[in-house]
Amino acid sequence: MRCVIARFPFELTTSGVLEPMKGIRPERGTGESVIIGRRHYPIKQAGQVITRQDRRDFSAAEVLRAMTQPGFTCRALPAAAPVRVLGSLQ
Repeated sequence: MRCVIARFPFELTTSGVLEPMKGIRPERGTGESVIIGRRHYPIKQAGQVITRQDRRDFSAAEVLRAMTQPGFTCRALPAAAPVRVLGSLQ
């Protein structure tokens, strides 16, 4: 699949993503993630390895959009739980 990340065109295929991610250990992350193989990678880490660009050059949304095209599962940030405020009578 052809996609554009940080104004540069890339041809992303499943094998083209799996190969550079071999041997890369996932960083701890609390934001968006992508499942590559059996591992959950932070979306910015995966984008950096695949595109060989600095993480500041692209947004997480660009990589999320590009990674879903070849069929990778992407996880967005979990919704924040509502905060319950107790009144003085409770």
